[in-house]
Amino acid sequence: MAFLGSNVANEVGLRLLLCPLGSNIVVRTACCSVGIVLPVYNTFKAIERKDENEEQKWLMYWAAYGSFTLAEIFTDKLISWFPMYYHMKFAFLVWLQLPSAEGAKQLYMNHLRPFLSRHQARVDLIMGIAYGEMVKLISNHRAELQYAKRMLLKVMGSADQMLKDAPNHPEGHPEVPAIEEQTTTILDTESYHAD
Repeated sequence: MAFLGSNVANEVGLRLLLCPLGSNIVVRTACCSVGIVLPVYNTFKAIERKDENEEQKWLMYWAAYGSFTLAEIFTDKLISWFPMYYHMKFAFLVWLQLPSAEGAKQLYMNHLRPFLSRHQARVDLIMGIAYGEMVKLISNHRAELQYAKRMLLKVMGSADQMLKDAPNHPEGHPEVPAIEEQTTTILDTESYHAD
């Protein structure tokens, strides 16, 4: 019986994933899971095992994925309107990771490595300039960044305190009575105008 249940779940999942008329939310979530979540975990495992072959494999994947994401930033508004775009993206991300296809290695060795090797001096120069400008920006706006950090910590602390206090409140949600009172007032006002 468990075998039958798993087939039904797989079929429903596959129909949701491949349904071109439905929302792209399922396939976009699948792209995120396959493109980021699984590789992050596999990278973690490779680092913890100190397996150099696996580390190199996942470094090539991240180089390929990063390059794809960079290209996608500039073309997303145009190509995301193509039918089945996210399905093709999902297939591409699977191809990058498949051990039998070694898509990331192929993409890295045949395209990324030659391109970056040819342009390494220019890329290093641009990255050096960008890094220097970022350091200047941060040092010139240190006071503003410290203020933003303090405000963020204050907001986070307030939110944390609200969450800690909520279960201690008799109703559990101190905002609800205020909303109900406002609703009652609005409804009373509307019924008054209706008369």
